[in-house]
Amino acid sequence: MAGGKLTVLKLRTLTKPGRYGDGAGLWLQVRDAQHRSWLFRYAIAGKPRQMGLGPFPDVPLADAREAARQCRAALRQGKDPIEERRSAKAAARDTSRAMTFRQVADRYVAAHEAGWRNAKHRYQWRATLNLACEQIGRAPVSGVATGDVMRVLDPIWREKPETASRLRGRIESVLDYAAAHGWRAGENPARWRGHLAKLLPAPSKVAKVEHHAALPWPEIGAFMAELRDEGGVSARALEFAILTAGRSGEVIGATWPEIDMRAALWVVPSSRMKAGREHRVPLSDAALAVLKAMAPLRDDQSGGWVFPGGRAGRPLSNMGMMMLLRRMKRPNLTVHGFRSSFRDWCGEATNHPREVAEQALAHTLSDKVEAAYRRGDLFEKRRRLMEDWANFCARPAEVPADVVPIRA
Repeated sequence: MAGGKLTVLKLRTLTKPGRYGDGAGLWLQVRDAQHRSWLFRYAIAGKPRQMGLGPFPDVPLADAREAARQCRAALRQGKDPIEERRSAKAAARDTSRAMTFRQVADRYVAAHEAGWRNAKHRYQWRATLNLACEQIGRAPVSGVATGDVMRVLDPIWREKPETASRLRGRIESVLDYAAAHGWRAGENPARWRGHLAKLLPAPSKVAKVEHHAALPWPEIGAFMAELRDEGGVSARALEFAILTAGRSGEVIGATWPEIDMRAALWVVPSSRMKAGREHRVPLSDAALAVLKAMAPLRDDQSGGWVFPGGRAGRPLSNMGMMMLLRRMKRPNLTVHGFRSSFRDWCGEATNHPREVAEQALAHTLSDKVEAAYRRGDLFEKRRRLMEDWANFCARPAEVPADVVPIRA
């Protein structure tokens, strides 16, 4: 054994088997040039003990000295450093068993959202992870396996490959975050290369599925009558989305402070708009009726969501309206498709100008010159348009008449 303070330079030359002391109980144990590790040697009740502090050079000299200092502090308090470490590991195991995927996802977002570029990006992260939490949110994060990840991804991988690929990456980030905190161990089951790549087709290779996503506009009255017979938050959210021609994310993210019932106005902030600009939505009488139906559920203490979800403080999930369409035996329709129904109705059944319809859909003008000169948002013209749309949606379905041939 050799005593005396160690130095970084000296550590590079220590390859001869033996123990080399740094003082105050810290030693470097050398088996050969490839196997060197730190030890903390001490005594409890006269019995000598030694505790491994990790391999060198993975644990540098400064870190080894800090670990030894913590061991000495435990000894001064009458504690055995080895038993303290065992207790800490047991507590970490208990924590990892208790920590759910949803809890870790929430912590991940809270830890990283300050670095995300805007509120819309933060909202998208939360909304995407909510899709995963629908399936595995209550599962212990330590036990999330490949089968759980596949259960989340498989239903949407071929239908929405871009969304599914983004979701996979975010699940992977959450599980890496859990591993870094010691809440789980082993390979990340959401890893693509060499793992999920063997189970799922590459997103770029997935053939686009042909959908009949948009309901033909002449059928909207019959559909709305059927929808209004449906109870629940999802039905009212879908009704509101159709009446306002809003995107699903804008609707489920709506909060009561965005609504002015007296002015019949919904102001969607720029942070939640696809184009990054505030969007004023005129509310028809029918849309206001939906909001009045939701008012008894208003709870500003838990987020103030217009369309609250099943969990306190959370909005309706992205899947809510999609599952409603399936229950209504309309799996061929999508929520976004109703915007197409609205646009087709504008163009084929009304005299409302094209630019008014495009503004109602919050579309960005492709003509940059026209966009540069437009200052207003055609609000009053859009109010008349949305009232006409609501009236059309309230019309009963037209039943084709029987044609009886007249014989000579």
